[in-house]
Amino acid sequence: MQIYLDYSATTPTRLEAISTMQAVLTQQWGNPSSLHEWGGRAATVLEQARMQVASLVNARNAESIIFTSGGTEADNLAIMGVAQRYSSPQHLIISSIEHSAIAEPARSLERWGWQVTRLPVDGNGCVNPDRLQAALQPNTVLVSIVYGQSEVGTLQPIETLGKITRSHGALFHTDAVQVAGRLPIDLQELPVDLLSLSSHKIYGPQGAGALYIRPGVEIVPLLGGGGQESKLRSGTQAVPIIAGFGIAAELAAQEMPTETSRLVSLRDRLFAQLADVPQLIPTGDRQSRLPHHASFYIKGADGEKVSGKTIVRQMNLAGIGIGAGSACHSGKLSPSPILLAMGYDKAAALSGIRLTLGRETTAADIDWTATVLKQILDRLIPVKLQLSVNS
Repeated sequence: MQIYLDYSATTPTRLEAISTMQAVLTQQWGNPSSLHEWGGRAATVLEQARMQVASLVNARNAESIIFTSGGTEADNLAIMGVAQRYSSPQHLIISSIEHSAIAEPARSLERWGWQVTRLPVDGNGCVNPDRLQAALQPNTVLVSIVYGQSEVGTLQPIETLGKITRSHGALFHTDAVQVAGRLPIDLQELPVDLLSLSSHKIYGPQGAGALYIRPGVEIVPLLGGGGQESKLRSGTQAVPIIAGFGIAAELAAQEMPTETSRLVSLRDRLFAQLADVPQLIPTGDRQSRLPHHASFYIKGADGEKVSGKTIVRQMNLAGIGIGAGSACHSGKLSPSPILLAMGYDKAAALSGIRLTLGRETTAADIDWTATVLKQILDRLIPVKLQLSVNS
């Protein structure tokens, strides 16, 4: 028996997307920039996918969707594309719990003289809107706050944060990679100027993403070339991959009303079954949370002999795939920067784990996973030892 519970890392490509990609590869394989019939067929596929992705987030103009190679490129295009509009360094605001696709470009801007403010978060991983208001400066040109945090599941008050930013006159970007397809996004209502998406988080293929750019917002392209994507992203589009992204987006929108509630029920079932496990402490906001997401740190783990990675490996031996927050660099574990930013100590930040659910997850999967995880924790960190360590 194998159970996959790492859907925030990637999702299996759904059969409808695979079938669509196969049809494009064999029948509509032309270059969409070509003027002949073969190019025209590919261009039609491309624009259909653009409309499908735009519909998922209720973007009124499909031309607002710029296809990229994934969420990372979309994030980089948003941050660096805005920054390159300015001939002198300005001020950028991000949160302290951003994905590295935001955090790393921000560090690059700092090296180039930009001022970067990293908003702190509370113990649940939530940004206080008052802190954003206080951080805004006359030269603040962009605010980027992740919508749904992939490691701890917390949802940010994006509407409030966007309104504060917009009233100041700055642009607002959000990485919505974990939210899209799981919760409704209405870009006619949300005060968002730029929004990042990823195909492989919604059962589309890896290798495609998109950046929504609100009409009227100007950014500078990162790549020089043919300017195939509205002169904002160069390179011949990966039409089969993008077609798979499009059908995945369309089906996600259709299934969301029932699938989201199902995932919430399964997520809460998992939390309930693990509530009496003394070694497990939930992380992230329990109410304002991604519907498919459960996360914990291991109380009593020493971070060296027993870490989040240890639990992942042990669960894998039992046929269950989960994720961990800590990272391994040059053979040495590094604590999760997300948990550290939320106020956890190093031991806790080394022991974070994440269980994320998806279309194929069943109640039986949840029950068996909870049983196995309890057995592993009791073996690695016996309750008596755990209590003595923390007394």
